[in-house]
Amino acid sequence: MREKISACVITYNEERKIRRCLQSLGWCDEIVVLDSFSTDHTVEICREFTDKVFQHVWLGYVGQRNLVREMSSHQWILFIDSDEEVSPGLRDEILAEFNRGTGKLVGFEFPRQVYYVGRWIRHGEWYPDVKLRLFKKEFGRTEGQEPHDKVVVNGPVKRLTQPLWHYTYDDIRDHLDTVNRFSGITAMQKHVQGASFWWTDLLFRPLIRFLKAYVVRGGFLDGAHGFVIAMICSFGVFAKYAKQWELKVRQHEGFEEYPDGSGSPSGRAPTDPARKD
Repeated sequence: MREKISACVITYNEERKIRRCLQSLGWCDEIVVLDSFSTDHTVEICREFTDKVFQHVWLGYVGQRNLVREMSSHQWILFIDSDEEVSPGLRDEILAEFNRGTGKLVGFEFPRQVYYVGRWIRHGEWYPDVKLRLFKKEFGRTEGQEPHDKVVVNGPVKRLTQPLWHYTYDDIRDHLDTVNRFSGITAMQKHVQGASFWWTDLLFRPLIRFLKAYVVRGGFLDGAHGFVIAMICSFGVFAKYAKQWELKVRQHEGFEEYPDGSGSPSGRAPTDPARKD
C-alpha cells in the first residue's frame, strides 16, 4: 500500500477558482483547507470536497502554511494554492512514484506553468519555475520572507517533469494590482530592516530584470506575451525601490501614515491575506 498524501490549501475569497483547484486533488487521501475568514462563498465550496475546513486569522504565507501543515493527518504533504491545479500528467507521475515506493526521498519538486492572457507561458522567468511542494511532514517546513515563501527539507529530493498549472492573474489589471501590493510589502520589509537605499538600484535593477526575463531566459520566444510579462516584472522591481525611497522620505519628514490609513505603501496593510503570485 502506498504512503498517503494530505493536500493542504490556504484560501481567502477565491470562490471563482477554488473549485477547479479542489477537483484536481480528488486522488489525494485527504484535503485540508485553512481559510482566512473569506467573505464570499469559498468556504461553502470547500466543504463540498472535504470536512476538514478550518479558519484562522491571516499569519502571512509562511505562518499560514506551517499551521495547515500541522493540521494534516498524513506523512506526506502537498501544498497547492487556490489558483493552481494539479495537471493530469503531474497527478499520474506522482502516483507512479508513490506506487513504486519513495525510498529515502523526502520531497518532490516539479515545474509550474502559468496561463496568462489566453495562452500557456513556456519561457522566460515564469517557466519552468520549479517548486518543491510535495514533502515528508517530519523533514520539511515553510520558510522565507513575505510574500515569498518556500518549502525547505532536510534530505534528498527528486524533480518530476509534469507541470503544476497556475492561473495566476485574471488580466493585466490584476497583474498590476498584485505587483503594486507585493512591491509594497517588500519595500516595507526593507525599510523595517534598515536596508540602505541606493539610486543605482532604482536606475539599473529594473533594466537588469527585463533583460534577464526577456533575453537571457528567452521570454521573447513567447512573443507579445513574453514582452508584456518582462516589462511588468521590471516595473515591479522599480516600484519596490521607489516605495523604499518613499518610506525613507516620509520617515525623514516625520510621518509614515498613508492617506488610506494602512501605514503601507502598497495601499493595503501588509498583514492582510492576499492571493499568492
